Amino acid sequence: MSAPNLFLIYVSDVERSTAFYSELFQLEPVMRTPRYVPFQVAPGVLFALWSGRSDRATPDAPRTSEVGLMIPGGSSAIDEIFSDWSAKGVTVAEEPHDDVFGRTFVVTDPDGNLIRVSPVD
Repeated sequence: MSAPNLFLIYVSDVERSTAFYSELFQLEPVMRTPRYVPFQVAPGVLFALWSGRSDRATPDAPRTSEVGLMIPGGSSAIDEIFSDWSAKGVTVAEEPHDDVFGRTFVVTDPDGNLIRVSPVD
């Protein structure tokens, strides 16, 4: 069996979220459709924005998952990304702090989906 290779994030406004993630991760989409926009994050692995049916993905829907970005370089690299992203005006859910796995922080996308930055395991 193959390992998971498609990770979907539910969003209410695909254009807004495409701009947000393109700027945040400095990536361009593989393609664009009105309700689905994938980004290649590794060979054969896609991170995609999906509005699904517009009556199901609403801004007030609870978000229960996190997008993770593991960074090499230790605490200073994580603090530097926090500074860069804060300058871009992201919404901060958790300020940088030390946890059992190392330095970390959490921001949200425009729909409230969580994005955690942490050290490489």
